[in-house]
Amino acid sequence: MDKKPEFHGSDIEQISEYYHIPQEDIVSFGANVNPLGLSEYVKEQLASHLDVITRYPDRNYTALRQTIGTYCHADPAHIVVGNGSTELISLLIGRQRPKKALVIGPTYSEYARELSLAGGTLEYYNLREDRDFILDIPDLLSALTPETGLLILCNPNNPTSSALTCGELEEIIRPCRERGIFVMIDETYAEFAPEPASVTAIGLIPKYDNFMVIRGVSKFFAAPGLRFGYGITSNEDFLSSLRRHQNPWSLSSVGAFAGELMLQDDAYIKKTWSLIDSERSRLYRELCTWKSVKAYRPSANFILIRLLREGLTSFDVFEYAIRRGLMIRDCSSFESLDGEYIRFCIMKPEDNDRLMACLRERLSS
Repeated sequence: MDKKPEFHGSDIEQISEYYHIPQEDIVSFGANVNPLGLSEYVKEQLASHLDVITRYPDRNYTALRQTIGTYCHADPAHIVVGNGSTELISLLIGRQRPKKALVIGPTYSEYARELSLAGGTLEYYNLREDRDFILDIPDLLSALTPETGLLILCNPNNPTSSALTCGELEEIIRPCRERGIFVMIDETYAEFAPEPASVTAIGLIPKYDNFMVIRGVSKFFAAPGLRFGYGITSNEDFLSSLRRHQNPWSLSSVGAFAGELMLQDDAYIKKTWSLIDSERSRLYRELCTWKSVKAYRPSANFILIRLLREGLTSFDVFEYAIRRGLMIRDCSSFESLDGEYIRFCIMKPEDNDRLMACLRERLSS
């Protein structure tokens, strides 16, 4: 029997080749990228300022860090920028070099890869389906051991779309500080949340120095190719260490210029949040009426559902959708996600309607 192919959310090239479907005919519900695409204002400004590539970026990224600080309500002195959030995740893990790291799963696979390169021991604390993937904080704290040096969490989490509030994050960060544990909080999807201010840990940064928030522009600002990310922490020694070991000019002059434009584009930011929030609510309400699936309350720009129909696999549904030009995520490759799950992100209303019709067809056939 042929082994079924395994794809990740951004594997559109491989999927296009495998199923012989032109990339331009595929609606990607798997990559979790803003369906509005790159801001027209940013496009226009970039096109008229391409001469920025003729000079080196400011080594300290002073203006960009000031813009990030204004956008996030954070002290620019607490901010480091990098070549995508992936570089900052790698730098953080490489500088912390924990003997043991605990990752809250199921989640993004890149954390495990970077931890393996650092040579530490990796353990998972798995969110439970019977709690709708909502974290049991006391139980998590009981799972921390004297050997645990680093705790990694994604908030809102990928692929569950569950989220912790700022108050709940403090319930984790405070005891971790007492135990000498550093916390990495990946907030890639925080800006999509129904109430972004309620789920971010940035407001806790002046109070606690044992954690770093990491963000990027790949998803919310539809710019994965720009490779612009930033981290925020009040741990001055750790920030200094990161900057010493980071390559100079890690972010290009185009990236720095575009980053400033994006974070100041209030019209685009409001339009994005409004679209995602209204469509997320609409789709979730409908899914909750379907007897053939279980939908989990989403806080990010994607929804996780469990297939309840006996004999129907996530790969069956993935293939049915992709043959109709709709690329969803088969979640069978996520560590510790037992069962048949699919994930899809919020797109434009007409595309969302196509997907819902497709899923209804497959679930009823």
